[in-house]
Amino acid sequence: MPVPKYGVLAGHVVERRLASGDSNHYEIHVQAAAEHFRIAVNVQSVDGSEVLYHVDDAFDHPVTAALAALAEGHHLVPAQPDGLAVDYVRAGYVARADMAPLPVEMAGDDNDLNDKIDSLVQRAMTSDGARIYAYGSFFKDPPNTKDKYFDFKPSQGIHDVHMNQGNDPGHKGDDGVWSDGALLFHYPARRQWVAVFLAFQNQSWMTDANGHATGAPPPVIHPPVHPPVQPPVQPPVQPPVNPPVQPPPGPSSVRIIALLANSIEDPEIETVTLLNAAPQEADLAGWAFADKQHNRFALSGKVAAGNSVRIVIAKPFELSNKGGTVTLLDAAGKVVDNVSYTKAQAQKPGWSIVF
Repeated sequence: MPVPKYGVLAGHVVERRLASGDSNHYEIHVQAAAEHFRIAVNVQSVDGSEVLYHVDDAFDHPVTAALAALAEGHHLVPAQPDGLAVDYVRAGYVARADMAPLPVEMAGDDNDLNDKIDSLVQRAMTSDGARIYAYGSFFKDPPNTKDKYFDFKPSQGIHDVHMNQGNDPGHKGDDGVWSDGALLFHYPARRQWVAVFLAFQNQSWMTDANGHATGAPPPVIHPPVHPPVQPPVQPPVQPPVNPPVQPPPGPSSVRIIALLANSIEDPEIETVTLLNAAPQEADLAGWAFADKQHNRFALSGKVAAGNSVRIVIAKPFELSNKGGTVTLLDAAGKVVDNVSYTKAQAQKPGWSIVF
């Protein structure tokens, strides 16, 4: 039968805990209205094998409109098509060929599953109005049971945040259709949805009406550790996630539109480009950039209406060639914008990364 109490949790990220040697789950503390929840995300199989993952950072699906309309909290979801339910095999959310194995923990930045998920979670923690949506099986412990990771009570939340069909014989009891797990993030300031899909290597993508495997799992293809970087013939053009909408005047009209993390100058010059989309001047006095390690770079000056400005940054603020984040803070310390980039994007010397 499908995993019990299948549904989706909608809320705001409060804190998180990375998976480590004694735990194969990445834990996320979520607040939804007046309640607290924990999302337990498998980042390693119980047998120690690597989990398959796929991140869609421009997720475009009709389900996002329905999710955005949900009230905060946990919602039971009928395991059937034409609704909120997720099914990797039947709904076209993700293709098996798009998924790749990744270790839970590895030296370096942006090269393991902890890093991939943590980058999105930290953005959700610092971006105004950002929400997380976790699909999976709901659990709730007795009323006085304190959560073992985040101390709130009662301990409750979501687990089985992964594909829940095509299992091996030992987990066949969890098989079901229209009951797959997933993580979705909504960043309203950038009008962006990001989806994270997870599966185990021994799960089959050929399943019957009950979600049971009807064929063997496809072979796992490991990505190269150091893929060759080919210089592009033309600069990459990244279309906006949604058609551009004129933002309102005020601080929210200032956006990070590009950055240069891997310059060809010697000594290296790193830059961040801002755009003021408002019809009036924007004053940056007291504003700052913050990087992934929370180092800050103070800003000053003004950006004319409709103009952009390219700002040369300096240490301790850093644009790592291994991927990272940039947060734009106003004079009151409020997050105005936040962007993230990957190691792969930063491997093209001299090329700006466009958002």
